[in-house]
Amino acid sequence: MASERPPFRRRAGVLVAATAALALTGTASTAAAAPALAVGKPRGHDVSSHQKRVGWSASRSRGARFVYVKATESTNYRNPYFAQQYNGARKAGLVRGAYHFARPDRSSGARQAAYFVRHGGGWRADGWTLPPALDIEYNPYNKKHRCYGLNKKRMVRWIRSFSDEVRHRTGRRPVIYTTIQWWKLCTGNSRAFSKTNPLWIALHGTRKPGALPGGWRYWTFWQYQSEGTLPGDQDLFNGSASRLRVFARSR
Repeated sequence: MASERPPFRRRAGVLVAATAALALTGTASTAAAAPALAVGKPRGHDVSSHQKRVGWSASRSRGARFVYVKATESTNYRNPYFAQQYNGARKAGLVRGAYHFARPDRSSGARQAAYFVRHGGGWRADGWTLPPALDIEYNPYNKKHRCYGLNKKRMVRWIRSFSDEVRHRTGRRPVIYTTIQWWKLCTGNSRAFSKTNPLWIALHGTRKPGALPGGWRYWTFWQYQSEGTLPGDQDLFNGSASRLRVFARSR
């Protein structure tokens, strides 16, 4: 059954960049170094069931100020560690949010958004809850269908459907996590979301995020490495700690 398969635990679209960085530098420690823009920006991470029960007090002591936790995938998978991860992060004083791994080949964007919100992807203006996030990238289950069998126009419609449903149910547009290459390949570098949805860009092994896709003028979150001092992937917020709290509570 689909719900019994091992869930996709990590981003397929950024592994090539990370591997290339390791090949160029020759050492994992160099590739995992903090990016040039890290000074003064809140550090965070994102986790899934792969990290299991996270020690949140330890994460905060190592510098974590926010985290995104995987809640769902398609309409048949829920992270079994979600409650411990999501609630534990809040108790430790981290601003936290939930993300959904998209499967556009399985069902509509609206249906997956509804499932996501029902199972952890909600939002409230308490200053501690990040807006829901959509993780959309290369298909990790079928390399021949990197865009899940959808053409560019259909993919944009799928993302719009997901975004509209999340907005309807929570009052916030979702943050969009993606890679530059995937966005260009699978949406035609659509500019349809740059004015409404915050960008969470994934680019590993670089000192700066570089050019952004789809008309976005700046990134809100940057996943810059797949491992480091914090459990899971390493992230930055593009602002101060006080701005992070403002971002969390603002519509």
